[in-house]
Amino acid sequence: MPIPSRRLAVVALSVLLTALPLAACSAEKAGHPGSTAGTAAPGPAVAIPVGAGPQSVYAASPQPAPDSCHFRYTADRQPLPDPACTPGATSPAVTQATVATTICKAGGYTSAIRPSTGVTSKEKAANAKSYGYTGPMGDAEYDHLISLQLGGDPNDPRNLWVEPPSPGHVPGKGPNNPKDSVETRLHTAICKNQVTLAAAQQAIAADWTTAEARLGLSAGPATTSDPDDDAN
Repeated sequence: MPIPSRRLAVVALSVLLTALPLAACSAEKAGHPGSTAGTAAPGPAVAIPVGAGPQSVYAASPQPAPDSCHFRYTADRQPLPDPACTPGATSPAVTQATVATTICKAGGYTSAIRPSTGVTSKEKAANAKSYGYTGPMGDAEYDHLISLQLGGDPNDPRNLWVEPPSPGHVPGKGPNNPKDSVETRLHTAICKNQVTLAAAQQAIAADWTTAEARLGLSAGPATTSDPDDDAN
């Protein structure tokens, strides 16, 4: 018995509506135009915690539990911290409105707010256990993820991690981390009004190896000394 034309139209429409999501899904998996695979726009910036800021007297901060943090590495084996343990923390004393009188002031800023080695040595030993670092302590840097010259908090445990040596390191020669040079160049860019304080902090906290590219800055050469050297 012939199917009425109206019923045929309903069946055809139902088949078409069922097929459309499957086709779209197949296109995304294949990377066809319209696919978001590998081309997703970056999401909103994650809020960076704010620490207590500079203190007249520092005490050793409690560290994450032993073996609860895990290093990450880039494709070329540069070390990155565990974002769950070390997301970074900023100092409330350093804002875009105060950079001229804090991190960019003539004569320097960081030496006056840095915790003593008596404090950071204890923290470094405990943080090495947090990250399961078992290499020579002298070759690792107890590093401010957001450095002091970029407005990082001086002693918030969320802003400090035992940074293992970078590739090419010579054992026994102390830290050789090229992150320090990146921090110096970002500091210069802030003080020259080339980037905002917040943008630089976000970039360095996300991934120091890509921070300059994220900000549209040209990467410069590594240097052997740094005005905000965190080595300890």
